[in-house]
Amino acid sequence: MKLSEEDHQLLDELCRRNDVNPAKVRKMLKTVCDYEFKERRTGVYDALRDILKSQPAAE
Repeated sequence: MKLSEEDHQLLDELCRRNDVNPAKVRKMLKTVCDYEFKERRTGVYDALRDILKSQPAAE
């Protein structure tokens, strides 16, 4: 997934306001994009759940 610099700044600001780890959000967005064009999206929720349960990534 390709985000513009403006999009990165907006995402970082929103994450900061809501006390959310921006690295996890980016990883979740990438995961959803990876599953987007698959014929079946089986496993996408498990993958997202694993990201949420994982330790915070270093930013």
